[in-house]
Amino acid sequence: MMALWDTLRLAFGTFISNPLRSFLTLLGIVIGATTVVSMMGLIQGLRNQVNESLSELGTNCFQVQRLPFGGELSLAELSRRPRLNEGDLEAIREQPSVLTAAAEDSKGGFKVSTSLRESRPNVSIWAGTPEYFQTNSVQVQEGRAFTDTEYLDGRRVVVIGLDLADTLFPGLDPLGQTLRIQGRSFQVVGTLKRKGGFLGGGSQDNQVMMPLSVFRQLFGVRDYRVSIQARTSELVPRAQDEVTLLMRRRHALKPMEPDDFFVFSNESAAETFNKISQVISVASFGVCLLSLLVGGIGILNIMLVAVTERTREIGIRKALGAKKRRILAQFATEAVVLSLTGGVLGVALGVALAHLARWVMGLPTEVPAWAVGLSLAMSCGVGLAFGIYPAARAAKLDPVEAMRTE
Repeated sequence: MMALWDTLRLAFGTFISNPLRSFLTLLGIVIGATTVVSMMGLIQGLRNQVNESLSELGTNCFQVQRLPFGGELSLAELSRRPRLNEGDLEAIREQPSVLTAAAEDSKGGFKVSTSLRESRPNVSIWAGTPEYFQTNSVQVQEGRAFTDTEYLDGRRVVVIGLDLADTLFPGLDPLGQTLRIQGRSFQVVGTLKRKGGFLGGGSQDNQVMMPLSVFRQLFGVRDYRVSIQARTSELVPRAQDEVTLLMRRRHALKPMEPDDFFVFSNESAAETFNKISQVISVASFGVCLLSLLVGGIGILNIMLVAVTERTREIGIRKALGAKKRRILAQFATEAVVLSLTGGVLGVALGVALAHLARWVMGLPTEVPAWAVGLSLAMSCGVGLAFGIYPAARAAKLDPVEAMRTE
């Protein structure tokens, strides 16, 4: 135990005596560990944000839409896909495992105004049938949602997000107030529960929700989607199968033809994000390994220099009875401690960057314990791998020849 403590003391003494050289040597290790810890913290934060935000689909719910996520299909293939319609909605509602279904559409980039104030042109307009609030887990904070009668009559009523309410009606109760969208007046009947930003981006509370019948009068049919709620959580897979088979029949698809529609659920969205996060993880590990390689070369260089500078010291210690394994352990320990110090600094910097992202971007970042452990283990491994050769070289020095060195 005393021998280990003595070795560690000598190792730290060497670093303290050459602080600038030691810092420059371990810089690559610091960068590698920082990359792993900060990127894993960001990815975990994105995953937490995605899981929270995916609750926009209500309990036991999924969605059928014309276009898939991502760019897997060409524009020509996408253009040939048929649009969903009211007939699809009614047929879906009749499936045995389906509790209810809602049609929806949306469009962004609008200015919304009152007689006194006007929003920026970044308001999103969402529209749906009255069931939309149930199938998308949209909660009204004050007031109410629009009714079946208002939907069928095409009345111009809206439910707005709290950010838009603060912009247009500061200090006032927005319920019963009138706003204008593209020159048409709408009455505010409710406000939506605050959601915040999505993935650190724009606010989800800067929006207007209106009946789909009114939306069609203003903008026509754009991206008609159907959100569906199964009767129970156990029936969700069966409901998805029933809807898939129904849509294939309605679109007259042959058995070997692929679906010309897309079924979206929380699970499919999470799967898509996991694929993206895996690519990011691999890329960050590549950067980490490159940085660790650079840091390892630096450790190899400084340890070779240390052996050269301390040749006489090594000779004296061997002449006084120090064994080869003690000299080997000393220089190997110095290399490992040097790289571990870089790993600790990198982990601390990575955690700080992850918390900075939480504060700046609003992401619920969380550094996984395995990322910290992996960074420290890789740092120690690099130090040991690149420190063995200089340590072995020091242990093999002839004490007589070493003592003659000036």
